[in-house]
Amino acid sequence: MATVATANRAELIAIANSVASEKMIDKSIVIEALEEAIQRAAKTRYGIENDIRAKLDPTTGDLRLWRVVEVVEAVDDYFKQVDVNQAQKLQPGAVVGDYIVDPLPPIEFGRIQAQASKQIIFQKVRDAERERQYEEFKDRQGEIITGVVKRVEFGHVVVDLGRAEGVIRRDAQIPREVVRVNDRIRSLILNVRRENRGPQIFLSRAHPDFMKKLFAQEVPEIYHGIITTQAAPRD
Repeated sequence: MATVATANRAELIAIANSVASEKMIDKSIVIEALEEAIQRAAKTRYGIENDIRAKLDPTTGDLRLWRVVEVVEAVDDYFKQVDVNQAQKLQPGAVVGDYIVDPLPPIEFGRIQAQASKQIIFQKVRDAERERQYEEFKDRQGEIITGVVKRVEFGHVVVDLGRAEGVIRRDAQIPREVVRVNDRIRSLILNVRRENRGPQIFLSRAHPDFMKKLFAQEVPEIYHGIITTQAAPRD
C-alpha cells in the first residue's frame, strides 16, 4: 500500500477506496485514519503542543491543514489559547469562546513520519475490521455455520468462517472425531465475545442443540414443526 508520504491527492483517495473495499469497512474510517496520520505528522513538524487539524475531502483528495486556538479571558496554554485583545487583532469581532483557525502549509513527510502514519492507518483498519466481525456475528449465537478447518492448535480446531475465524475447543468437539486442515465442517455458534485482540467466536459440534438444528436443516418435517426433536444423544 502506498504511504501518505508519497501519495498525491488522487493516490490518497485510491488508497482509501482500495483499503475500504479489501477490508469491507466504511471508507470514512480509512479517511479518518489518513487524517489522523497527517495530523500527527504535522504536529511533529509544527509542534506537538499545538491543536492541529487535518481534513481530507473523500471525493477530490483535497487536503486542508490548520491550527486552532481558543479565545479566552485569561490564557493558561499559550499554544492553544489566545486572549481577547490578541484575538481581535487576528479576527475582528472575536469573543470569548470563539476559535480562530490558522491555515498551515502542506508538510513534507520523512521516513519516520511515513512509517508512523502507516502504523496508524493499519491500526485503525484493524480495529474497524474487528468491530465489523463482532457486529456480524454477535446476534448469530445458536446458528449452524459452515467453515473450513484452517489449523489445529493444542487440540483446538480453528475454523475459517470467511470473514472471521471461529474456534472449536477440545471440549466442544465430537469425541474421537478426526478433522484435518481444509475439511469443510458445520458447527454451532456457541458464543461470541468482544475482546481486546478481536472478537472470539466459539463453536461447538458436541452441544445438543447442534444435532437438533442439524436435523432441522436436513429433515423438512422437523424444520416445519411436524416432527419435534426431544433429545439428541450421542454414543
